[in-house]
Amino acid sequence: MSDEIEKLKMHSPDLTQDNIAKIRALFPGCVTEAASEDGKLRLAVDFDQLRQELSDSIVEGPQERYHLNWPGKREALITANAPIAKTLRPAREESVDFDTTQNLFIEGDNLEALKLLQETYLGKVKMIYIDPPYNTGNDFVYDDDFAESSEGFLERSLQVDNEKNRLVANTAANGRFHSDWLSMMFARMKLARNLLKPDGFMFVSIDVLELSNLVSLGKEVFGEKALVGLISRPTGTRMGSGSRGVARELDYIVVFSRTDDVVLNGLPMTEKEMSIYDQEDERGRYLTRSLRRTGG
Repeated sequence: MSDEIEKLKMHSPDLTQDNIAKIRALFPGCVTEAASEDGKLRLAVDFDQLRQELSDSIVEGPQERYHLNWPGKREALITANAPIAKTLRPAREESVDFDTTQNLFIEGDNLEALKLLQETYLGKVKMIYIDPPYNTGNDFVYDDDFAESSEGFLERSLQVDNEKNRLVANTAANGRFHSDWLSMMFARMKLARNLLKPDGFMFVSIDVLELSNLVSLGKEVFGEKALVGLISRPTGTRMGSGSRGVARELDYIVVFSRTDDVVLNGLPMTEKEMSIYDQEDERGRYLTRSLRRTGG
């Protein structure tokens, strides 16, 4: 009997932390790190952010905490959550095997399309890949001010794409260089996350200019442990695309998972690939190669 008593937990479960974990599963960006009364860091609910998630108007809150913030973030959250009175129309005359095809191509504003897909494809998508503007200063970002008329927008910016979607040149001179890019990405990544299956993944192409912001934004939208990693993609040495004499030879694909601890499935190798990746351990085949170039 004494052994059984010793094995019993001498304290009750921490129900608060359990509840916070449940909130984090639904709203990853609403859980942050905060100091408790004893000075130790614990997970805590950012109630200002949670209220914002559950509100259709801006909620103010100046409390100091660890989080990613920028001018326009709350407006971007409202933009992501706001309903739209639109629908998708089939274009049968432009389609091939419309009634039997298993593929779907949607043309239009990507934020509106993501909203229209929420009900039909919620939690059903296995993989999402996006190639957003890299924010080099010559890129365009979407203007999500739905309250503005198209005539007013055209008079103000004179910028539309081929499908009449609202685009704004994002230059460093506009004073919101990073903020506009983050707002555009925040709304779209939140909606895209909703579409993913529990074992789904999202891949985002980017270069070094917004890499750190994308990683921080993805951790907020998907959760701290959802960052799977970075895939480096050689682009070739181009001094013109560099910064003060340092060429950018790489851009990146950042990988996020819908839930924590999900593992990407491997792809089958050809015989030629197996001969190149000639070493193997419990995680699969690999090769070793020096990253240092030697010689004349």
